[in-house]
Amino acid sequence: MDNSVRDKYQAVIGLEVHAQLLTESKAYSGDINEYGATPNSNISAITLGHPGTLPYVNKKTVEFAVKLGLACGSEIESTQNFARKNYFYPDLPKGYQITQDKTPICKGGQIIIKSANGIEKAIKITRIHMEEDAGKSIHDVDIYDTLVDLNRAGVPLLEIVSEPDIRSSHEAYSYLMEVRKLVRYLGICDGNMEEGSMRCDANISVNLIEEKDFGTKVEVKNMNSMRNVQKAIEFEIIRQINCLENGESISQETRSFDALNSSTISMRTKEAANDYRYFPEPDLPFLEIDKKYIADVKKNLPQLPRALFKKYTTQYLLSDYDALNIVENKELAVFYNKIIEHTSNYKAAANWLMGDVKSYLNENGVSIKELPISAKKIAELIKLIDDGKISHTIASQKIFPLLLSSEEYPLQIAERLNLIQENNDDLIEDFVNQVILNNKNEVSRYKNGEKQLIGFFMGKFMKLSKGKVDPKTANLILRNKLDN
Repeated sequence: MDNSVRDKYQAVIGLEVHAQLLTESKAYSGDINEYGATPNSNISAITLGHPGTLPYVNKKTVEFAVKLGLACGSEIESTQNFARKNYFYPDLPKGYQITQDKTPICKGGQIIIKSANGIEKAIKITRIHMEEDAGKSIHDVDIYDTLVDLNRAGVPLLEIVSEPDIRSSHEAYSYLMEVRKLVRYLGICDGNMEEGSMRCDANISVNLIEEKDFGTKVEVKNMNSMRNVQKAIEFEIIRQINCLENGESISQETRSFDALNSSTISMRTKEAANDYRYFPEPDLPFLEIDKKYIADVKKNLPQLPRALFKKYTTQYLLSDYDALNIVENKELAVFYNKIIEHTSNYKAAANWLMGDVKSYLNENGVSIKELPISAKKIAELIKLIDDGKISHTIASQKIFPLLLSSEEYPLQIAERLNLIQENNDDLIEDFVNQVILNNKNEVSRYKNGEKQLIGFFMGKFMKLSKGKVDPKTANLILRNKLDN
């Protein structure tokens, strides 16, 4: 699409994110909440809505909702009730979902993102409410029939509904990344969109920039990755602009995303913005949440990524790049915090984490929890370098690999392999003299202006000294000898 046409319109996007909660049991029954179990094994009469059964509220669902609300700066409602959301679908055994309609547990709040130009932007939250999931229809196992697995039916969800503050597919992607990071830090959801534990519906409209009223909203469903959400929104923006440019009207409808073609397909039209019938859930009483409960939950909140980023950049003086890379992954941030319990060299700790440690994790396809080296040993390695006992090269190439398969500590390995540096100036000068004597042609070239040869001399020096001399001291003595 020509930019001159695209720039005439603005996109207006709101996201509805469903986060599947990491509780042991389901939202309104004692059935096990477990991903990957044998189909239809985690169900009971309550999940199936048999006559005479009564639901009851999972306390962890409430706690997780309050946690998320506090982390987003939402107002926690002291009194809420539950509602039935009625619609027919084969994987919804009761014919309705227990949810919240008029009284969501959290109202307001915001998620801070970074726009494409790097400027921070607040995306306001309309509400966060508790509900239960539906089952799962499986279409690709049997060529004739749709199979239904009801294990997911009744699994607790938090639905996070944003205001229509998002203006591009990039902002939508950034928002989802921040939501996923937040629920992972809080420990309430694993955020794996590919497994369906975090899902997103996008409401998209476009209008001419000079118009005050938003355009007709289209809902897009069935996106199973962050990138697919971005692709679906981008396609839908262009589709709607093309419709308007051609004089066509936009239908209020629900569309599905086809990942193979990166396009959206019409599923059904909507007669109204809300086409579900809600009425109060008669089997669940009003839920009361007092201030003491909220205070107790707040007291036990973990350090959140934005606060950690600020701490790393202002107190520990890490670069924005280092801080962002560490806080992006909760487990990395936890491990980094453990390292700096034993060292105040914050930059070196970040370098080791983002360098040798992350390389090992990527090469072996494992998480930081599976790293066979403790944070304390990384800190000791840093101390040995800071104290001038070993070089970073020796630490990285010889000691770190051995730590991966040894119970020893870095100092023990360094002593056993005779790697402790000799920092005697006379010994260093002797090595320097040998390097200069054995490389007379290169010395002449250096004196004639080829200063980059210092790397060549240092390589010869380190080979001659077998890496057992402090390279910084050696570099100073070598330069002094060559220049004079």
